Amino acid sequence: MIVGIGVDIVDLARFERALSRTPGLRERLFAESERDRPLRSLAGRFAAKEAVMKALGATDGIRWHDMCVVSDDDGNPDIDLSGRAADIAAARGIARLHVSLSHDAGAAIAFVVAEAAS
Repeated sequence: MIVGIGVDIVDLARFERALSRTPGLRERLFAESERDRPLRSLAGRFAAKEAVMKALGATDGIRWHDMCVVSDDDGNPDIDLSGRAADIAAARGIARLHVSLSHDAGAAIAFVVAEAAS
């Protein structure tokens, strides 16, 4: 059963300016395993983290590093939760997050569906 959805879109030029203006932003937003990626991929991961918070239905106490975008064996995106994000997911009965990422025409978008255990 679906218990939450979230979507977010990021303007690539604006995101690039933010990363340039704020030197520590990349480290604050992304786990070490996420940082060494092209701008469009980072923007997609940021959009995914925003979409995850919307799908969870709460943001209190969640840190950016509590959500890590990883790739499965086939290269498809997935979300690893830890810390407060994992606690919220468990409290809401969320067993799985489904994520889709895309980037085109100067924007990156992410869509997340939170699914409860059967």
